[in-house]
Parts: sequence; structure tokens; C-alpha cells
Amino acid sequence: MELSIYLSSYVIIILSILGYGLFFQKILQNSIDIEFEYNLLGSLFFLTCLSYFTHFFFKHGFVHNTIILTIGIISFIFNFFNNKKLLNRYLKYIFLIFGIFIFALLAAKTHDDFSYYHFPYIYYLTQENLIIGVGNLVHAFRTPSSIFYLNSLFYLPGIKYFSFSLGAILIFGFSNLVLIFKLKNDYQNKIYDFIFFLTLLSFLFINIFFYRIAEHGTDRSAQILILLLFIEVLTLSRKSIIEGKIFSKILILLGLIVSLKAFYVLYLMFLTPILISFKKHKYFLELLKNFYFYLFCSIGFFLIIVNIFNSGCIIYPVSITCFSNFEWSLFNEAKSSNEWFEQWAKAGAGPNHRVDNPENYIKGFNWVSNWIDMYFFNKVSDFIFGILLLILIVFLTFYSEKKIKIKFEKKNYLIYFIAIILFLEWFYNHPSLRYGGYSLIALIIFMPFSIYLSKFISIKFFKEKIIFLIVLSLMIFVGRNLNRIKNETEKYNYNFFSEPYYQLDKTHFRVDKFLNSLILNYQNCKDIDKINCKSFSRISVNKKNIYYILKKDK
Repeated sequence: MELSIYLSSYVIIILSILGYGLFFQKILQNSIDIEFEYNLLGSLFFLTCLSYFTHFFFKHGFVHNTIILTIGIISFIFNFFNNKKLLNRYLKYIFLIFGIFIFALLAAKTHDDFSYYHFPYIYYLTQENLIIGVGNLVHAFRTPSSIFYLNSLFYLPGIKYFSFSLGAILIFGFSNLVLIFKLKNDYQNKIYDFIFFLTLLSFLFINIFFYRIAEHGTDRSAQILILLLFIEVLTLSRKSIIEGKIFSKILILLGLIVSLKAFYVLYLMFLTPILISFKKHKYFLELLKNFYFYLFCSIGFFLIIVNIFNSGCIIYPVSITCFSNFEWSLFNEAKSSNEWFEQWAKAGAGPNHRVDNPENYIKGFNWVSNWIDMYFFNKVSDFIFGILLLILIVFLTFYSEKKIKIKFEKKNYLIYFIAIILFLEWFYNHPSLRYGGYSLIALIIFMPFSIYLSKFISIKFFKEKIIFLIVLSLMIFVGRNLNRIKNETEKYNYNFFSEPYYQLDKTHFRVDKFLNSLILNYQNCKDIDKINCKSFSRISVNKKNIYYILKKDK
């Protein structure tokens, strides 16, 4: 019974997103003629913006979310009969991808940060509308991610809060759809250049290495989209490409990437080669007609406003962006938090260890030798070995002794240079694989290998080879998840038929309990200066429209 409720909610949410995708496909076809799979990612982008906006006024409870998802279901039903040709092309791939992803959906254990702040923040979004200064409640509430706002829309009757991992599955699934159709379209058009092989490698990579949805958090979803971003920017070198069409896709990808994690704002540098490629000045006027341009601007506005309301900073923990005059501002805490994040990323801290003199440790390259001992071996080294094994398999599959002359466009060198710059920034400031390292290391290896491989391809049984590698990667995905489910069944006494949900305990709800305690204390307080009320003041006493300014105890 529980499994049927879980899977029914899963299907309903996917159909609702498809409904929004069909709606955008219809209304934008005259102004933004992009592929359906990108309008599906665009639907996630739209719903994320909508979630930010509505949370200023409403909690994301059952009524709010049911209305939003019902609109999507109605759109799907209404557009189903008018888009049979489009749906016939896509539905079998969508059913295949999300059918396979059921094995990833079933999980008893989540990642360590889920109970720390992922679940508490999403749950807060479903229980209250905007709270000013909420970053004072929990340290991790100072760095929210857009995926929390997307997941909050899936809080529904029956499934309740057990749908808070679906955002990662949707991004993962639609990204797979993008890669599959890029491969399919290039094959049909007989375009077997290095971008084709980079696309294939990216598909194999994310399904083999990112098989465990519980580990996606906010970072791996962004890194999957980063792979798509590089592919789309490189695609600009193809002469037959319509630049305006690519630009719409890049706006969707950049908007989602930057909103998932604050430091991914660095990827906005990709706008430089894109703008350089737009030689016709008149195209910039067409931005005013681009729906996704407005969404891109909107997500930037919402990120700034929400961050300021949460912590008093535009980007926490960058102290220079903090407003010290705001009563709820965390200006003083920002610097120490930034040092802590850097110390952790450079292997100077962990669950069972702390380095002495952390301020000196993170300076320059003082940390490198310890990072190599504690993190490079065996975390990064194993990852690189896995990538090398993957490209060896692909090389042996496609290699031919017949050499083909390949022309590599100069603008592609700029893209690779940007990848190197981003990698160096990653290594110097936050050299943890989860903070962008997976995708950057993979791209730095994949790009030159794809160029090299494209010179030696054999057309014989080409389609069969592609299908073989795709099927192999999906079999590995399923096999690794089945093995994980088996281990979780034994370790956690997990039964995915009767209880197909991740495990919860009191730590998941500690922030909500603390918030309710503050509300109760305030309501029982006649004098705001009393001890039990000094931790916060309140602008509005009406619980349906709560705005707090939390103060630090002095």
C-alpha cells in the first residue's frame, strides 16, 4: 500500500512537470523554438522561480502545492491529444528513464547533510511563509539552495515530506533526456564530431558515477547541468547552429546552476564567449521577447532578496556582501564561516579530526600535503582511475586505424581555457569533489579525449556500439542501486514494499520544534524584554503572516 502511494505520487509529479513542459512548448514555439526536453528543464526553472515568489506570501502546504501541480496535470491532459506526435517521440524515453530511476528513488539512508539542513529547510518552507533572519536559527539556513524551493512544491497529501528528493531525480532524468536526444539527433544528421563523443561520455559518466540519488544533495545536480552547459557552449562552434536557440538553453542551465549553490556564480563567465559569438547586434533586442531571459533575471533577484532576508548578506559567507546595519545580519559570522568551509574543503576538518591553527593551514598552499594524504588518496585518485577506465572502454569500442582530419575551432580553446581557470579556482579555494570537482575533472579529461577519439572513429556497427554503451551504463546504474537496496535492507531492516521511504528521526524536525517553541514563548510573553523573549522580536504577531527578526543573545 505504501509503495503504491509513493509511486503514484512520483508519477503524478512527473506528469505535472510534463504538463508545464507541453504548455511552454506550445506558447513559446513562435518566439523560442527549443527542444521539448529543454522546456522540461525550463519547467523546473519556472517552478523554482514560482516557489521563491509564492513563499514571500504563503507556506507551501498541501493546498498551495496541490493547486500548482493540478494546473500541470490539467495542462498535460489538455495538451496530450494536441501533441500526440511530440509525445510519441518522447514518452517511451521518459518512461524508460524514470522507470529505471525507481530503483534510485527507493532509499532508506540519505546523505549526512539531509537531516542537518536539507530536510529542515524544505520542511520550514512547507510550514511557514518567509521568516526574516531565519539564518540565525541554524547555521546551514544561511546558504539555501533553489532545489529546496523546488522540492517544497512536492509536499503533498499521502506522501507528505517523503518527496523531498524528487527535485534531484527530475533534474537527473531530464538531463539524461537532453543527452539522449542530442546523441540521437547528431546520429541522424551524421555529426560524429568531438561534441558527439563528449555528449556520450557525459551520459555514461553521470549514470555510472552519480547512481545514488541520496548523495546528489545540491552539488551533483549542479554538476550534471554543468556538463550540459559545456556541451551547449561548445555546440556554438557548429556552423548550422542557431545562436539564439542555444542562448535560451544556456539561460535555463545557468539559471538552475547558479541558484543551486552560491559559488557557482563563477560560471556566469560563460556569458563572455556566448556574447562574443553573437555578432549581430540586433539579436540583443530579441532578449526582450525571451521568456527564459526574464526567468533568469527573476531567479537572480529572488536569490539576492532571500539571501538578504535569511542572513543579511547577498552571498553568505562572503562578508563583503553583508549589510551590517540590518538587525538580523550575520556580518560578524560570515568571515569565520567562510574560513570553516575552506578548512573543511581542504581536508583540515572532518567528523573525527581538526587541524591545529586552521587560519594558517588554509593560507596559500600550506594545506596541500595534508590534503593529498587525507583526501586525494584515495578519494580523488579512485575517481580519476574510474574516469580513465571509462574512457578506455569507450576508446576500445570505437577505435579504428583509419585517421580522419578534424578541424578544431579556435573558440573551443577558449572554452577549454575557462574549464582550466574554473578548475584552478576550485583547487585553490574548495578542492572537494562535491564542490564542483567531479564535473571539472571529468571535463578536463573528456574534452581532449573526445577530440582525439573523433579522429579514429569507425562507422561500422556505429549505432550498435552507441546502444551497447548506453544500455551498459543503465545496467550498471540499476545493478549498483539494487546492491545498495540489498545492503540497506540488511543494515536498516528496510522493506521497500511496506516502508519505501527514507528514515526520519527527531533531528530532522529539530528546527521546526525550535521555531514553534519561540512562537509559544512570544505568545506567552507580555514584556519583550523578559528573559524568555529576548532571543527574538516580531514585526507581525499574526501566525498566518509571520515575519521574524531573530537577534543574537548578548
